[in-house]
Formats: sequence, C-alpha cells, structure tokens
Amino acid sequence: MIQARSIRRVGWLAFALALLALCPGLAGAAYPDRPIKMIVPWAAGGDTDAILRVWANALEKQLGQAVVVVNITGASGTVGAREAKNAPPDGYTIFSVHDFIHTTYYTGVADISYKDFEPICLNTLTSSILAAYGKAKWGTMKELLDDSKKRPGEIIVGATLGSTSHFFPAMIEQAAGVKWKYVSYEGTAPRMTALLGGHVELGETNLTQLDKVKAGQMKLLAIATPKRHPEVPNVPTLKELGLDIVYAVNRGILVPKGTPEPVLAKLEDACGKAAKDPGVAESMKKQGTDVEFLGRKAYAEFLQKDDKSNADLAQALGYKRK
Repeated sequence: MIQARSIRRVGWLAFALALLALCPGLAGAAYPDRPIKMIVPWAAGGDTDAILRVWANALEKQLGQAVVVVNITGASGTVGAREAKNAPPDGYTIFSVHDFIHTTYYTGVADISYKDFEPICLNTLTSSILAAYGKAKWGTMKELLDDSKKRPGEIIVGATLGSTSHFFPAMIEQAAGVKWKYVSYEGTAPRMTALLGGHVELGETNLTQLDKVKAGQMKLLAIATPKRHPEVPNVPTLKELGLDIVYAVNRGILVPKGTPEPVLAKLEDACGKAAKDPGVAESMKKQGTDVEFLGRKAYAEFLQKDDKSNADLAQALGYKRK
C-alpha cells in the first residue's frame, strides 16, 4: 500500500514537472512570493544608493513583496556585479547598474559586461557636473584650466577608477589638453567626503549637492548638459566653454541570464508603473535626477549603443581591452 502511494506521488510530481516544461508561463505565475534582493554595488549613502532605494520602495508597491537593497562594494562595482551574475536566475536577485558596467570592462578593471545579464529597464538619468573644493582658488572653469596647464599632473581629482567619476573628468582632460592626478575611492560617499574635506581638489558631482554649494563647501565649475540647467542657471555648460562634452550617469536594472520570460515581463511592467509614480518623480528631482524609463527592448538597444560609446572613449583615453 505504502509503495503504491509512493509510486502515485512520483507520478504526480513527474506530471507537474512536465506541465511546467510545456507551459513555462506557469513557472512565473506566482512570482514574486517572497522578498527580492536588489544588489547595489556601491556603498550606502551615495547618490546611486539613495536613488535606487526610492526605486526599491516603488517596486515594492507594484510587486507586492519587499525589495531589499543590499550594498555589495568593491573593485569599482565589480564585486556586486559578480555576485549578481552568479545568482540563481529566478527573479529574486535584481542588479542595479549604471555606465560603470561598460567603463570597468573596457579599462580592464572587470571581466563582466552588460552582455552577462538580461535587461529589464532604464530608469534614471543624472547629468554630471565638475566640482571643486569650496576653498579652492579657482572661481571659474577657465581659471582651473589655466592653472592646470601651468601645473600638469599636480591638481588632484577624487574618482572611482574605471567608473563614470573617472571617465567624466578624463574626457575634460582630453578635450582641454590638461593633465590631472587621480586618487581612487570606492563609491560616491567616500569621494564626496574627500572633496568636501579638501583631501582632493576636484570631482564629479550632480545637482544633489546644491546644499553643499550653498554652504560654501563646494563650487560647481561646469555642467555636462546640452544647455544650462534651470536649477543652476549660473553654471556654464562644458559645450559653451568650448569643450564638446555632454555626459550623464544612466541607471537601470538587470537580472541574471536565464531568468524566465514571465518573470522578466513582470519586472518590466513593475518598472514601467514605478516610472509613472508622481512620488518617484518628486524624489528624483530632489536627487538632481530625471526619470528616463525604457523597457526591455529599448533598454537593450540603449545598452548596446552606450557600450560602443564607452569602448570608443576608453580607446581614445589610452585603454586597451586585453
């Protein structure tokens, strides 16, 4: 009798597995039924961390499960990228990225690229600004560049080497024909602490730091937008200063390769609805950031173009992918 029941139980299990194989949509029907981990590969307290915590809360509303931000730092975002890549492809680990996924690959810092993941959505765009220590002697970008030409390799820039905070000032160096010295920090929070304390003289920032500017702790020298930004109308664009540079940090969400189609679709739908949340838009404005939603197909195309742009830039800056 017991043996017969065991045989029937095995038979039902085989039938259930066969049904799932024939109807893969059923595998994602109950998703999500437990909390989701969002890997942010930067330290808590930085711009990316603050922005993605807003998105995590918005996704929770749409998915009906907690989206828990986990900060996994190291190697300019690479440690977090590796953990995300190796996570089970079940939708319970999502990975928050920005352009570092390209820059670290082409500078040789990482062996992981966007191609190791499935795209879900682009969610925000944050325009870059070159900032100086509040007590620095330069009052304008011209004064900085004139001084840089007189003292090549002496002015210190705080950056996360191989990431956007490195590429952005490096683009300015190349366009202006100057040379700066770089000191590496792991993420935005320690970089900003160094800049505000005068341990470095220059760094990439954005409109989230306006309170520091008003307090005299930081100076905004030039913004990398196509035209002057209404939040900082007195800050010139790099383009009007003769440097043809438009640059921003583009943030999005990826998942491990092999994640089931129904799960991908549900995450994409949740991101699209979160992007329309007025509370998200208001929070992003306070972060100096614009909501820029792209779904899976459009984001895949965006990643491909962004990857090519960063590959070309890395080569122009003297990096050669081995």
